[in-house]
Amino acid sequence: MVGVFHLPAPPRGFARPTATKEQPMPRPMTMAEKILAAHAGLDEVEPGQLIECDLDLVLSNDVTAPIAVKEFRKIGVEKVFDPEKIALVPDHYVPNKDIKSAEQAKIVRDFAREQGITHYYEVGCMGVEHALLPEQGVVGAGDLIIGADSHTCTYGALGAFATGVGSTDAGVGYATGKAWFKVPESLLFKIEGELAPGVTGKDVILHIIGMIGVDGALYQAMEFTGSAIRTMGMDERMSISNMAIEAGGKAGLIEVDDVTRAYMDGRTERPYTEYHSDPDAMYAKVYEIDAASIVPTVSFPHLPSNTRPAAEARDIKIDQAVIGSCTNGRIVDMRQAADVLRGRKIHPDVRCIVIPATQAVYRQCMEEGLMDVFLDANCAVSTPTCGPCLGGYMGILAAGERAIATTNRNFVGRMGDPTSEVYLSSPAIAAASAVLGHIGLPEDLD
Repeated sequence: MVGVFHLPAPPRGFARPTATKEQPMPRPMTMAEKILAAHAGLDEVEPGQLIECDLDLVLSNDVTAPIAVKEFRKIGVEKVFDPEKIALVPDHYVPNKDIKSAEQAKIVRDFAREQGITHYYEVGCMGVEHALLPEQGVVGAGDLIIGADSHTCTYGALGAFATGVGSTDAGVGYATGKAWFKVPESLLFKIEGELAPGVTGKDVILHIIGMIGVDGALYQAMEFTGSAIRTMGMDERMSISNMAIEAGGKAGLIEVDDVTRAYMDGRTERPYTEYHSDPDAMYAKVYEIDAASIVPTVSFPHLPSNTRPAAEARDIKIDQAVIGSCTNGRIVDMRQAADVLRGRKIHPDVRCIVIPATQAVYRQCMEEGLMDVFLDANCAVSTPTCGPCLGGYMGILAAGERAIATTNRNFVGRMGDPTSEVYLSSPAIAAASAVLGHIGLPEDLD
């Protein structure tokens, strides 16, 4: 069940503090608006307002940083605004797949050394950027972050305003530590109730994208709340925020609670600031979703919004399964896949590639015996890389081949040949499909 409505007026008896001539009361604001206002040095902002903000972090990778470095050079400054507030994570074609990718990585490496960038992650230390930075405590609640990668919105799961930008904006961010924003409207997604067994954060966000479409949140901040969200751990919350961009969202935020604090305390490099939406904050739309109505979901080619219940996709034969990425490469994802694969073998007609998102996740897989599960099942296990997600390497599809993947996009040619197809799913469904040889559910294996 889904309801859409504008936020109602505050309940009777609710009273906001009275404004005075000396100190007018700021307008009620959402999380996104509060974070932007704070970084613009303003008491309040409203949707559509153009503001200049101070940045807490500027992120780039081996694909986008070389362009950003080129734009930085054009500005004519010699040093970045703050070497501790820039993160360079070579992860897309690293370890390098060819000469061109090696040249790209060298530009990033040389710039990091020249500028004394604190958060540069070399092969052997790096991971998929949007899994690595939260894990390393580089991002936290209340931060304003731009990244030259569209899935920068992942950090909204920590209560940050994080958004993808172009490499030119990143280059300017390197130099100035500032960026311009148009304050977005906010959408509120209230997922109440209990999720059915086997339904994950990936299913929740695929359900939402299927419901509103790939442009349903265009240049709007998506805020996720409700009892179903509050019961989730950080790994699943990050999967949800990660895919806000697939609905066109500018950011995907989840309110800080005890789960968030437990994750950040002792981890984040600097103090964090919590921002909570006011009870009477204005949202462009409020969506109420019954958690029990969400089922294991698969996104069919060639849009993330082309969703169907996984139970209706059992006739889809697959050639490859990919378990990993910035969406589903964390330890909870690895455990979900291993629980399905334990004691089973990959179908002889299927290639199954498992990619832990960071070195720490890789090590934890080893310590928990998950690597034995994957290897015994005949999976190929890779060092951390984005690789196949963007059709880079480590799993390119040939003409007419089909893959089921825990990644975030399934556009035409996303993983290889333009006639290939990509189906998006949770780790458990991807693992079950790899064993079955066709898309299926874990219960189909019993």
